[in-house]
Amino acid sequence: MSSDPLVIFTPSGKRGHFPVGTPILTAARQLGVDLDSVCGGRGICSKCQITPSYGEFSKHGVTVAQDALSEWNSVEQRYQDKRGLIDGRRLGCQAAVQGDVVIDVPPESQVHRQVVRKAASSRNIVMDPATHLYFVEVQEPDMHEPTGDLERLERALQDQWGIEHITADLTVLTRLQPVLRKGQWQVTVALHKSHKDTCHKVVEIWPGLTEDRIYGLAIDLGSTTIAAHLCDLRNGEVKASSGVMNPQIRFGEDLMSRVSYAMMNPGGDKEMTTAVRTAINGLTEAISTEAGIRPFQILETVFVCNPVMHHLLLGIDPVELGQAPFALTTSESLAMNARDLDLNVMNENAQVYILPCIAGHVGADAAAVALAEEPGKSEDLVLVVDVGTNAEILLGNKERVLACSSPTGPAFEGAQISSGQRAAPGAIERIEIDPVTKEPRFRVIGSDTWSDEDGFEHVIATTGISGICGSGIIEAVAEMRMAGLLDPSGLIGSAEKTGTERCIPEGRTHAYVIHDARADGGPLISVTQGDIRAIQLAKSALYAGARLLMDEMNVETVDRVVLAGAFGAHISNKHAMVLGMIPDAPLDKVTSAGNAAGTGARIALCNVGSRREIETTVGEITKVETAIEPRFQEHFINASAIPHATDPFPELSKIVTLPDVNFNTGGGDTDGEGGGRRRRRRRG
Repeated sequence: MSSDPLVIFTPSGKRGHFPVGTPILTAARQLGVDLDSVCGGRGICSKCQITPSYGEFSKHGVTVAQDALSEWNSVEQRYQDKRGLIDGRRLGCQAAVQGDVVIDVPPESQVHRQVVRKAASSRNIVMDPATHLYFVEVQEPDMHEPTGDLERLERALQDQWGIEHITADLTVLTRLQPVLRKGQWQVTVALHKSHKDTCHKVVEIWPGLTEDRIYGLAIDLGSTTIAAHLCDLRNGEVKASSGVMNPQIRFGEDLMSRVSYAMMNPGGDKEMTTAVRTAINGLTEAISTEAGIRPFQILETVFVCNPVMHHLLLGIDPVELGQAPFALTTSESLAMNARDLDLNVMNENAQVYILPCIAGHVGADAAAVALAEEPGKSEDLVLVVDVGTNAEILLGNKERVLACSSPTGPAFEGAQISSGQRAAPGAIERIEIDPVTKEPRFRVIGSDTWSDEDGFEHVIATTGISGICGSGIIEAVAEMRMAGLLDPSGLIGSAEKTGTERCIPEGRTHAYVIHDARADGGPLISVTQGDIRAIQLAKSALYAGARLLMDEMNVETVDRVVLAGAFGAHISNKHAMVLGMIPDAPLDKVTSAGNAAGTGARIALCNVGSRREIETTVGEITKVETAIEPRFQEHFINASAIPHATDPFPELSKIVTLPDVNFNTGGGDTDGEGGGRRRRRRRG
């Protein structure tokens, strides 16, 4: 085992041992980490900015000391003096390895910027936002009626709009008199009225009749990505959608790793809160620029997030969520000012609404999915799966709705995969393997041309082929199973057993080569046995969660499956079924809902009545806690086979015949073909 320090890069998850004194930029290049540099490491371009993290990282098995990197030097100081560096940032070409260290590569330092695949889905929403604009003419003060300006504004709103009772924060009051006089007693006010309040709150005021539009942000705060939709509060139009990586990844790729970081590092929760709020401020600036508006015009924000993200956004230590009984500080919906959360890029008086959480491990994001997909209004039994680092699962119909979460981990996002990366131009996203020749063909993000088609090399000239993203690794594993390269237990066969030289030895196991550009100085992109195991762990957790809900509902099959989330929108139903991610169902009954959590956030942003509706719905959902259910482990183990060890997949067998291979014994029958007796749809 190497005695050299371990360097771990996030969000890619790539790691390696390097001698003391190795520049971080050099380590990144040797590992194939996406870290930009134009000047060749001379400290001129500053594109190789990185953020080191310190403390104990149980997930990675390292403790990072404060002296894990070389000291701040004169080159960095010169750049700091001239252009400024964000607090905590270093230059990768100047900071050298001194000990074990965790390094985050921020989005702006990545050559292949991530493609945040949480675009707004088309949805008809009845517009009734909580914030509206009103133009009023206010009576001027005189000596005979010494009422205040706020009181006369309130009277004008009552007379001209029938609005009674207004309030205003000090930030508005300090501007009220100059704005009234500048507008010659004619003003436009933005009033916010919660579904729980009887009075309106003045959140902004303009002199005269303003031409400004007002906007809201619907933000899906995920473990891996933060996605935002900028909506016109007049008509609900999505003006722009954008997203960034959640910078908390450097503290842990999954939720429990972040809880562990907070437990083991005093003040760690505050670090993560600051990181995510800073990212949201940056995202607000970026999405405003993209839409061509001023951030000042953003007067409302709705958040959906899982419970750990919920607490860290609010600045609440998530330690109780890491241990039974997984108690939330509050599960109720919350309303507050943006400035309470240090969200200082949008209007300082912007109103924030956070959807209610369902349970300690089933958050506001699951509530948003329920609002968007409405399983409680379905005539047939529908399973809704929002796939991410932490999967939210809903099962129900008009009679009853159940919910749980399942810790799938980051493998579906391309992390913990040997050639894995986040979705970015150059990443393999689609793959097919010929079952006869065992040869692959693939497509990369940024190109519609397949690798075996004319013009492919020209199309990818700017991006190259850099790795494989989440949807790509899922399709690769499923295709390997269909092509006979992988047996039901998840073992990759040797070249002799599979009949292809693409199956190469790797230690005591094998790997399947998708793309080998080493001769030209490029990467070797392969699927290793470790990659298969990571995907098996993720898909087993997902399937086991769904099976627990089916047990509770006393059913063996479901009528429909809805794949939600960015991942669900970019993987074929057939590959998901072959892998055994979801229970067997007719493929035409497996559909994609896109970013359902983001859609739910938009609904809550644009229709204030929907907030009351989801608050009621959450109270009616039955929560199932996977962490304490004794059958979870049994379901998990059975689900590790591809597609499953015991559950039949009769619908899948109608369209796919999976090869009967066994690379552990050299061939013969297996129990992993999804065989077994067909069970009735309902017990009893």
